[in-house]
Amino acid sequence: MGIVMLGSEVAKAMKEDLIQEVQILKEKGIEPHLTIIRVGARPDDVAYERNAKRRMEVVGIACDVIELEETVSQEEFEKVFCQVNQDENVHGILLFQPLPAHLDAEPVKMQVCPYKDVDCMCRENAAKVFVGEQTGHAPCTAEAVMEMIRYYGIPVSGKRVVVLGRSLVIGKPVSMLMLEQNATVTICHSKTENLEQICQEADILVAAVGRPRMVTEQMVGAGAVVVDVGINVDENGNLCGDVDFENVEAKASYISPVPKGVGSVTTSVLAKHVIQAAKLLCDEAIKG
Repeated sequence: MGIVMLGSEVAKAMKEDLIQEVQILKEKGIEPHLTIIRVGARPDDVAYERNAKRRMEVVGIACDVIELEETVSQEEFEKVFCQVNQDENVHGILLFQPLPAHLDAEPVKMQVCPYKDVDCMCRENAAKVFVGEQTGHAPCTAEAVMEMIRYYGIPVSGKRVVVLGRSLVIGKPVSMLMLEQNATVTICHSKTENLEQICQEADILVAAVGRPRMVTEQMVGAGAVVVDVGINVDENGNLCGDVDFENVEAKASYISPVPKGVGSVTTSVLAKHVIQAAKLLCDEAIKG
C-alpha cells in the first residue's frame, strides 16, 4: 500500500515560510499584490479563483479580481490587461485560459512583464524554465509537482522519470524541472510506442494527459512514485485523475490522489511566485 501524498500537507508546510516572506517585504514598504483577470464565469475558473483568493489572504498577499463579460471585445480586453500590466502596485497577473473563442491571448502574452507573469504564459518565462533561469516563473501546476516530491523527500537525481503528456502547461515544463534536478526524463504522448513498457520502467511517473484513469496497475512498476496531475470527470460525474488510483495504490510507494493532491498545492506556488515577483520588481526599481 503506497503512501498517499496529500496536497494539503504540502501547502501547510509552505504556509509559514510564505507568511514570513510577505512580512519581510511589508516591513520594507512592499505589499505583494496579485490581480486575477477572468473573462466570463467558467465554473473551474471561479473555483480556482476562490481558492487562490483564500490562499493569498492567508499569507497576507493583496488580491483583486477583474471580471470581464464573456462578450468583451478584443480591444477592451487588451486595454484592461495593459492597464494592469502597467500598474506599479501589481506584482503578479493571473489570466484564466482558455479565453472565449473570439479573443486572442497572443497580444497580451507578448506584452506582459515577465516578472508579473506568475503562471508562465509568456515565451520569455517558458525559455527561462527551459534553460534553468531562476528569475522565470514555471507554470504553477508543474512546480506544484516538484514541491510535492520535495516535501515527501523523494529523491529525483539519477532517477528514471516518465512524463505522460507534452503540454506547455505541465508535460514539457515539469520535464525541464525534473531534468534540472538531474533526473533522466522520458516524455510520452499519444504517438509513443510500447507505452506500457516505458511506464513500467519509471521510478517516478507523472500523469498529465487528461484521460480518466488511463494509467492502470499494469503500467506501473512495483515501488514507483506516481504523481497524478489529471483532473477529469468520470461517467458518474465524479472528479478523478489520469490514474486508476484504487488499483495502482497497492503497487506504488507514493501516490497522489485526485482531488486533494497536486491541485491543492498550486495556489501556494502561485503565492510563492507573487512574492518572488515583488522581490524582482523591487530590485529592478532600485537598479533603475
